[in-house]
Amino acid sequence: MKLKNIVAILLLCNTLPTFSQQVWTPDNGDGTFTNPIMWGDWPDPDVIRVGDDFYFVSTSMHYVPGCPIATSKDLVNWKMAGYAVERYDEDPRFDLKGGSLYLNGSWAASIRHHNGKFYVAFCTPNGWGIENGHFSICEAEKPEGPWKRTIFPEFLYDPGLFFDDDGKVYVAHGQHVLYITELNSDVRSVKGKPVEIWNKGFKDSQTWGKDFGMEGSHMYKINGMYYITCPAGGTKGWQVCLRSKNIYGPYEHKIIVEDDSAYPGNGLHQGGMVQLKNGDWWFIIMQDRGPLGRVPCLLPVKWVDGWPMMGGNGKDAIVYTKPQTGKKVTLSSPATTDEFNKKTLGLQWQWNHNPDNSKWSLTERPGYMRLKASLAKNLPNARNTLTQRVQGPSSHATVEMDVTGLKDGNTAGFGIFEFPYAYVAVKQENGMRKIIMCNDGKIIETAVGNYTKDKLWIRARATDKDFTARFYYSTDGKEFHPIGNVLNMGLGLVWTANRFAMFNFSTEESGVDGYTDFNWFRFAGK
Repeated sequence: MKLKNIVAILLLCNTLPTFSQQVWTPDNGDGTFTNPIMWGDWPDPDVIRVGDDFYFVSTSMHYVPGCPIATSKDLVNWKMAGYAVERYDEDPRFDLKGGSLYLNGSWAASIRHHNGKFYVAFCTPNGWGIENGHFSICEAEKPEGPWKRTIFPEFLYDPGLFFDDDGKVYVAHGQHVLYITELNSDVRSVKGKPVEIWNKGFKDSQTWGKDFGMEGSHMYKINGMYYITCPAGGTKGWQVCLRSKNIYGPYEHKIIVEDDSAYPGNGLHQGGMVQLKNGDWWFIIMQDRGPLGRVPCLLPVKWVDGWPMMGGNGKDAIVYTKPQTGKKVTLSSPATTDEFNKKTLGLQWQWNHNPDNSKWSLTERPGYMRLKASLAKNLPNARNTLTQRVQGPSSHATVEMDVTGLKDGNTAGFGIFEFPYAYVAVKQENGMRKIIMCNDGKIIETAVGNYTKDKLWIRARATDKDFTARFYYSTDGKEFHPIGNVLNMGLGLVWTANRFAMFNFSTEESGVDGYTDFNWFRFAGK
């Protein structure tokens, strides 16, 4: 039901064929769908409708380009449309110069459409904290871009952009304590000071009986009433709704969904809602799935006494009848496999931090992604690491690489990146190449001590059953051999999931002219 072909048995074999296969699809083909709508890391979702089209935005933190935007006709079948942020130029550490900015970049993006323009708002913390940083709004006439970014000196944490029907523009923001800040009409500067609208304390057993650190605000005006939806309780949490007849309050509250049945111990939390043309409302909300990320789920909204209750009586049924959009659509999902036959990089790819654009090319050798070596002591410090999501419930990916362009000091390969990370690579020293497997920065196995062939095939396979990944290599593209040990996928980077990663870095200055050519990346999922 979830794939065009079944590969569960084949995945157990070492002689896996190099073929691509459809990623998870939620569409059951019978008028129903099964959550999640994308089985990968698409955190902090927000959604809007413009005419017959829906647009979805997600957080991407330090990955570039940032703020991925997907589009759909039915809220179930999605494809990529573009990115709101091309790169981050406000700090050299986004270029991995003088340090790194892991977990910075874009947090808690919100998307809106007003007077013919798309707007994406997000915050960028200074470090890992929530006390300071800056706030950005990107604007474009099309989701594909080009986008213009305005960086505000103010730090509006987890911003929910809102255009009122009187022409005023606001941002709902904050954690624990929530605020409303008015912007100027050009949406490029702050007009007024933050107005506190909610402060019940982080722990108030008499009022809540629960740990209630609300954040991730999204704001709406429906039938003259202001609504703010917020997650609370962290990854194990729930979704709260505030409402008031006045934008500055006072607000009353209600929990609109509290359920972890799809993934015990992790509740549905943080997202946004959207209205269909027929008047129905739906909510896209994320749920943590451990090292594979925060997956978006789609739940119907039923209005009960003026409250947008999600699922069925505030619970998740997991399988639902599809939204009644009146549109017949074909099955689709964001791209994965890439043959590198185009002159532009596919939208499935994001770089770890800003890339050095002089160090990669799709045109120097047409049909190949050429990665030139960057000087780094290890993978976390290497520029131009090219990534895309590891997906669930299980997935594997294979690359073919040409290593004839490597120089001494180069380590070029493919693996799974987070903290910890693991990979298989060709490492060249003293004119000799060897095939290695590295796990969490340590070489675990050297499979071939003097590799003289021009090509190497590498495969990484991951599963959500125990959050492990295993690695394989082939010297002929047909027979694959296991190498090294198991990667126990973790979340050392806390809020970003594990990713497939291609790379080439050099530990020696003399090796920075070395390069490797990736012929293709082929994905298979289940």
